[in-house]
Amino acid sequence: MRTARAFTALAGLLVTVPIASCGVFDSGPSAKDAATAYVRAFASGDNAAAAQRTDAPETARKALDKTRKNLSPEKVDASVTDVSSGESGESAEASFDVSWNFGSERTWEYEGKLNLTRQDGDWKVHWQPSALHPDLGARQTLHYEQDPATPAPVLGRDGTRLMGPKRLVRVTLIPGQVDDLASVAGSLAEGLSPVAPGVTEQGIVSGAEKTEDDQAYTVVTLRWADYQRVKSEIYKLPGVRFPGRTELVPTEKNYASQVLPAVAEEKKKRLNGSAGWRVFTSDASGAEVKTLHRVKPKPTEALSTTLSDKVQRAAEEAIDPVEKPGMIVAMRPSNGDVLAVAQNSAADGKGALALTGQYPPGSTFKMSTGLAALERGKAGIDTQVECPAEKTFNGKTLPNAHDFDLGTVPLRKAFAESCNTTFAQLATDMPADALPEAAEKLGIGADFAIPGLTTITGDVPAGQGEVARAVNGIGQGKVLASPFGMALASASVANGEMPVPGIVEGDETEVNKGPSKKPSGEVVEQLREMMREVVRSGTATELSGMGKVAGKTGTAQFGDGSRAHGWFTGYRGDLSFAVLLTDSGTSERAVSVTRDFLERVE
Repeated sequence: MRTARAFTALAGLLVTVPIASCGVFDSGPSAKDAATAYVRAFASGDNAAAAQRTDAPETARKALDKTRKNLSPEKVDASVTDVSSGESGESAEASFDVSWNFGSERTWEYEGKLNLTRQDGDWKVHWQPSALHPDLGARQTLHYEQDPATPAPVLGRDGTRLMGPKRLVRVTLIPGQVDDLASVAGSLAEGLSPVAPGVTEQGIVSGAEKTEDDQAYTVVTLRWADYQRVKSEIYKLPGVRFPGRTELVPTEKNYASQVLPAVAEEKKKRLNGSAGWRVFTSDASGAEVKTLHRVKPKPTEALSTTLSDKVQRAAEEAIDPVEKPGMIVAMRPSNGDVLAVAQNSAADGKGALALTGQYPPGSTFKMSTGLAALERGKAGIDTQVECPAEKTFNGKTLPNAHDFDLGTVPLRKAFAESCNTTFAQLATDMPADALPEAAEKLGIGADFAIPGLTTITGDVPAGQGEVARAVNGIGQGKVLASPFGMALASASVANGEMPVPGIVEGDETEVNKGPSKKPSGEVVEQLREMMREVVRSGTATELSGMGKVAGKTGTAQFGDGSRAHGWFTGYRGDLSFAVLLTDSGTSERAVSVTRDFLERVE
């Protein structure tokens, strides 16, 4: 869809040679002098001076003003190339060259001719439309228009088209063309309700009142099919207009809504290719007459991403039924490729929570606490540790969920059953930097510049004091993480070290902050075994029939402690993932959503 360029009149453009002075003309300039003066004034944008060199100054000035406004060049160069006199000596013909420069290496060049006549001893350009362009007819005007390239599609890792160019229609309202704004807004909102139920009369009125009378307020942008559904109800409303354009949109509404638009915007210049342009004439009614010059647009190649259509759909289908904000992030542990970023409608209204939201990770953070304890020799996977129902740290009592008491058990058992008292004690037995260092090895706290994606993995401050270290050790206190960060943590365990995440094929991610060294292979193997035990005999046995799944549940209290988020993060083969259900109370629903997700991925 071509979109007309917005034009602004330009005056006083640079010229290389000054216009002839009045004294020269008073002394009797030649036909060449007159032609040259007209052409130079026309090129400089001094339309009044150029018009005075013609035999119809007012008509010429209006035509020159209109042309300069419509074409809005950055610069015009023009020169007379030849002049020949008529037999009578009272007429002459001048040839001239013109070059219009529209910027961005867009230049339009042509040759023209001027007819000159002598009036009262002075030579004048006989005004006619051909004095601007040889093909310009009576009552016709010149126009410049950009011709955008059709945007290239965005593809998934298997070549599936995830985004493609679609015809869109903007429903706009021009306030100055409406007498009864409330009435029109009400009718417009009602007419749009089948396809845009979120548009309200109050919202339209509020937006229109903040818009200049002669400007267009965009009410909503519709896909062409949706516009056709409601066109009959809204088309004749006063002041309502429907400009169209072609843009990249997901193949389905709300598909990968928190990641694909961001990728497309980041790569907009690349996806849009090189726009074309043209100059054309139109008649007095505005109807196009003839294209005088055209440069066709140059499209670019499709953009390939790491997203998997199968995994993305599985994630969306699993998370969509959840009532409160919920999200899933999936990636490949072997190379960090982002496979899916899914949010339900409740989360979408709050932004890209899956990628940047910061939440207490709860017991999923015991992956980091366990890694720190194993690396520092505080315990081994089969070391006997105490798991009392509650434990007090400098006056702060931390309980296990439902006050369960395991007595003395191997570390793997305490991890599988998510024993708060065990891991809080381990955290207090280590220095303040132990947890931040271990977390960073798993990617929590890492910072990336990912082309096409904005992410925040999380933050793990050093706990100052026994209580701070105890609560941080179970993912509470001041520890924060995003679903993206926890999916990366599980990917790091599966991979043996933190993979560098990415989403656009061929683009490299810059690691602004990352681990200085990877965890030892022996320790990672023990952490993997503990995460497998969670599924075999611990808090996520619901997943025991889903293949070789390893992971960790998490119930993360927030606010006054009476409410909690539910987490599950883990991996299966070369697929890592994190599921977060906000304000769900426990991790049980997160485990169930994980099961639904994994069933669909198979």
